[in-house]
Amino acid sequence: MNNTDITFSSEEIGLLEKGPKYNLHHKKRNWLTNLALEAEAAISLLPTTDRGYLRDRVTDHLQKLKLQDKTNAKQQHQSEHRTMKSIQAKLKENDAMITTADKGNSLVIIQSQQYEAKIQDFIDNNNFQSPTSNPTKRFQNQIRKTINHSTALIPRNLKWRYVNLNPSAPTIKGLIKLHKPDQPIRPVVNWRNAPAYKLSQLLTTKIRQFASLPYTFNVKNSTELIRELKQTPITPTSKFASLDITNMYSNIPIKETKQLLENMLTSNTTPQ
Repeated sequence: MNNTDITFSSEEIGLLEKGPKYNLHHKKRNWLTNLALEAEAAISLLPTTDRGYLRDRVTDHLQKLKLQDKTNAKQQHQSEHRTMKSIQAKLKENDAMITTADKGNSLVIIQSQQYEAKIQDFIDNNNFQSPTSNPTKRFQNQIRKTINHSTALIPRNLKWRYVNLNPSAPTIKGLIKLHKPDQPIRPVVNWRNAPAYKLSQLLTTKIRQFASLPYTFNVKNSTELIRELKQTPITPTSKFASLDITNMYSNIPIKETKQLLENMLTSNTTPQ
């Protein structure tokens, strides 16, 4: 979706339409090797007097295909590289950018200021607090102390596995919700370099192991939902309600969640 006044050529539109995954129609990496194996399997079923001649013919054709494939790939790469350079120049000239839509696996072209404003609106509307200094170093020290005192959970010789050696503050980007009024963002936060990332992975594994949640009211996907509905008695007066939770993960109550986990671990007689 193009939310700007930028005009793109047909070649540029074609490249953009390939979407975030970029070039979905390329050949599989080992397609030539697989073709050679299939040809050999077919030749092995023929009379022995014909195999040598056919192998030579197949080898010649495979060499031509290999050369042709390299030539086409190079030409296509050069052409797409020029087109991408042209797209980047237009974006820079118009102070625009490309981001991803929240649904549909599509791209959104948007003015950089408009995108930044959507990010700021999300921050302002969710009561976030801006620190006066970067808390990453202090948080890193707290994580190290926590790991050192958690010998029952983390053996001393393995504590290095759960420390990010060069931590940094998480970064945020926004996926544009094209299906919503005013097209707000869905926040996506990259926590991989955060101090507690590796430790949180360990805790997630332990919680699933010792405090597995009952899935009485959950469904895995739309297929399971349809299967459940087929087994549910439905009358002419039945109503189907769909509820939407806004920014669910950033609104989970931490204190209550910790108490629920503690209660579940206690009821499961999990050792301290």
